[in-house]
Amino acid sequence: MRRWLPVASSFRGGVSMHIDRRTVLLGMSFAAAQSLTARANSPVGGSPAKLPAGARSEFATVNGVRLHYVTAGSGPALVLLHGWPQTWFAWHGAIERFSRSFTVIAPDLRGIGLSEKTASGYDKRTLADDIRDLVRHVGFTDANIVGHDMGGKAAYVLAHTYPSVVRRLVLADCSIPGTEGMDSLRGGMWHYGFHMAQGFPEMLTAGREREYIARQIREWSFRRGAINDAAIDEYARHYATPGGMTTGFNLYRALRDDAKFVETIRGRSLSMPVMTITGRQSVGDSLATNLRVEAPQLTSVVIENCGHFVAEEAPDEFCNALAAFVEA
Repeated sequence: MRRWLPVASSFRGGVSMHIDRRTVLLGMSFAAAQSLTARANSPVGGSPAKLPAGARSEFATVNGVRLHYVTAGSGPALVLLHGWPQTWFAWHGAIERFSRSFTVIAPDLRGIGLSEKTASGYDKRTLADDIRDLVRHVGFTDANIVGHDMGGKAAYVLAHTYPSVVRRLVLADCSIPGTEGMDSLRGGMWHYGFHMAQGFPEMLTAGREREYIARQIREWSFRRGAINDAAIDEYARHYATPGGMTTGFNLYRALRDDAKFVETIRGRSLSMPVMTITGRQSVGDSLATNLRVEAPQLTSVVIENCGHFVAEEAPDEFCNALAAFVEA
C-alpha cells in the first residue's frame, strides 16, 4: 500500500498536494548522509554582490512583492531569470556582454537573494506575474525573456499566459512543469522529494547551507570548477539568511501545482520565436523534443561537454548562441 505525505501548497486556490512517501524518505536519507559529513559557518547575505561594469542595483514593488534586480545598458529589454540554488549573480558575465545592445534586467526571483521573502507565491504562474509587472515597471511593453532552471519554468508560463510581453523566449536547461520526473524510484532525481518535504530539508541543511549548495552545483555540473568558490559563496550567503533555504525549497514545493496549471495550457502554440539551449550532459535534446508541438519557430542548441549550468559552465558558447538568436 502506498502512503502519501501532505505538503503545503502555494498554488492559487489553495489546492493541497501530496508527495510519494518513498520519494521523500529516499531523498531525506541521502541528504542526511551527505550533510552530516561536514559543518561550517555559512556566509550571510544583506547587500548586492559586486556589480558588472555600468550596472545598477534597483528595487521595485510589483505584484505585491518587493523585487531586487540588476540592470545595465540601453536598447530593447533582455530579462534574465536565474534558477536554484542561484541568484541574479548567475548572469554576471552575460550582463556585461549584452548591456552593449540591450537594457538587461536580471532580477532575484521572489524570495531569493535580496528580493522579499513572501509566505506564498512560488508557483510559476505568480512568478510570471512578477516578471510581467517588472518589465512594465522598468518601462517596456515587451522583452526578450531568458530563463534557466526554475526561472525557465516561470519564463515558459509567462510566454503562454502573456505572449504579448515575450518578444523572444529562451529556455536554458530546464524542464517544462510536469515533465521533471519527480519520483526517484521511477528513475527521477532524488532531490525533488527531499526539497518538497515540509521542514525536513531546512532541518538537515541548517548550518550547512554552503556545503549543500556546493554539492548540488558539483553534482549537476559537467565542467567541474566552472562555478568557482567565490560564486558559491555569493549564492550561499543569501540562502543562509533566515528563511532563505525555505523560499528556495518553496520553488520545488509548488511544482506539482505548476504541473496542474501547465496541463491547462500545454499544446497551445507559442507565437514568438523560441530557443532551447541545454547541456549535453544534462537536459540534452529532451527540452526541444517536448516543445516541438507548441513552438513552430523553434531553435535548439545543445552544448557539448556541458552540464546543467550552461551560462556559467560554457559562457562563450552560451552567449554566442544567445546573441545570434536575440540579435537576429
